[in-house]
Formats: sequence, structure tokens, C-alpha cells
Amino acid sequence: MLAFITWDVSPIIAHLGPLTLRWYGLLFMSGFVFGTFILSHIYKSERVSPHWVDVITIYMLVGTVVGARLGHCLFYDPAHYLANPIEILKIWEGGLASHGATIGILLACWLFARNNKFDYLWVLDRIVIVVALGGAMIRFGNLMNSEIVGEPTDKPWAFVFVHDAEHLVPVTRPLPAGAVQVAAEPRMLEDGTRTYRLLPDQPVAPDSPMAVPRHPTQIYEALFCLVLLSILYTMWNRTKEHTPRGLLFGLFVVFLFSQRFLGEYLKENQVSFENNLPLNMGQILSIPLILVGLWVLWRAGKNPNNPYGYAPRDLGQHEDKDKPVAKVR
Repeated sequence: MLAFITWDVSPIIAHLGPLTLRWYGLLFMSGFVFGTFILSHIYKSERVSPHWVDVITIYMLVGTVVGARLGHCLFYDPAHYLANPIEILKIWEGGLASHGATIGILLACWLFARNNKFDYLWVLDRIVIVVALGGAMIRFGNLMNSEIVGEPTDKPWAFVFVHDAEHLVPVTRPLPAGAVQVAAEPRMLEDGTRTYRLLPDQPVAPDSPMAVPRHPTQIYEALFCLVLLSILYTMWNRTKEHTPRGLLFGLFVVFLFSQRFLGEYLKENQVSFENNLPLNMGQILSIPLILVGLWVLWRAGKNPNNPYGYAPRDLGQHEDKDKPVAKVR
């Protein structure tokens, strides 16, 4: 049997002069970096120039960051950010929402498809494969930040998040199994949040808060995204350019947000107003996306005039343009 895991990992990798290198930022960008290799392979396999991967990556990066930030501001704390709109730009202070990122990605892919003569669902069917990888990397980043934690549990694989300042509980005697006492550090992080440290066994401060064992929901979601990545890639690899139009996108949306809806029952609410709702905000926002996914699945590949979608089959054209033209003497 596993014991409770005390997660006492700093979210900061190193300080490089005025810059602070964080695990979250590194993992966030790794999803885009490794995703370009996967998407390049997919495009080449369907005779689409990998030149387009560079183009869509720019659209995706902007759509993801802007959508995630606006989603957090408007879905979780609209009163504050509408009253202080300049605060929306302070992305370094944290606050990204996956549902907002989804909307941003859908819009970015639509703009890419419209501007470059791609079929919209063809683009979405391929991009969701790498989005699944990006989702896993982001959840591992949440783990390194000790954020988006689960409800308290007595499961032997539970994590005790020492640095989770938002979900510490008042000290009790005796300490629950697996619980540890923590104390606030004398310094704050750059974004103004308080950081905590694990107290030594002796002496134990009577007024110190506790970190109790919780579901590591970040790991649950990250592993689910990796499984989803494997399923989607395997399905695409069997049919490639004959993949029914909308099939992979529909499956991705239904599976991912069904898992998100159910997984929220294991999570702590992120903001206090959710405590007064029958469902939390993550569940409410997941329902329309699941319905959209089901509708797309029902129609997948049924258009007789466009059953597989389309894209420019231009592999080699961009490379040929870059080659020097031999002079004839």
C-alpha cells in the first residue's frame, strides 16, 4: 500500500536575474513545442506542408492564452475584473481557465481555416490530438503549483499539498492521518501570494494551519488527457485523410468535458460563490460543450459532398519556393 505523499515542491525552478523560471510556464510551453512535432507528422502524412504547423501554432498560442485569461476573468470573478480592467493584463499573477482556452482555440482555428482555405472541422480533428497533450502538460503544471486540488480523502495515494495556501484547514488535535502542520514563510512570492513551509516535527506550533491529504486531481486529469491522446492518435493513424469529418473533435469534446464534469465532484471549489450553486462553474461550462460534441459526433462524416474535410495538399510547394533556382549558362 502507498503512504500519503507530502508534496513539498517549490513552483519555482530558478531565479535568473530579474526573471523567475517556473515549472508551470515550462510545462505550458512544452505542450506547444512537443505538439508541433506531432502535428508536423500528421500534416506530412496527409500531404499537407508542415509550413502550416508554424502558422497554426501562432494562432493557437494567442487563442489559448487570451481565451484562458478572459475565461478566468469573466467566468470566475467578473465583478472585480470589469471594475478593474487593467488587472486582466496581469497574467503573471495567475488565473487561466480551461473552458476559456477551449473557446479561444475554437476561434483561433476558425480564423486559421478561413484565412488559409482549410476545412474548419478538418483542422479541429487534427488539432485536438495535440490539445490533449497540452492539457496533460498544463495539469502537470498545476501539480507543480500545488493548485486546483481535490477534496480531502483517506486514499493511500492522496497528496498533502504543503504550498496550497488556499485550502489549508485549522489545526486540530490529534492530527488526521497524513496531515502535516505548515507555517507561513516571512516572504511572499512575486505575485503577492503567501508561501508556506513544512514545520519540523518538534516543536509544533499550536496555531499553525494544517495541510491534509487530498485527491491529486491534477494527476487524474493529466493521465486522462494522455489516454485520450493515445485514443485519438490511434484512430487518426488508421484512417488519416479518410477520417470522418468531425469524428475526432466530437470524441475529444465529449470525453474531455464529461471527465471534467465528473471530476469536479472530487475537487475543491475555486471561488466562494460556487458553494451556493447546485453545480460548480466548471460543470456548468462543461454541459454546453458536451452537447456540441454530441451534435458533431451525430453528423460526423455524413455530408456526402464533404465526408472527410479538406486541406491544401501542398507538401513540397513551400520547400520548393525556398530552394535556389539554378542558373542556365
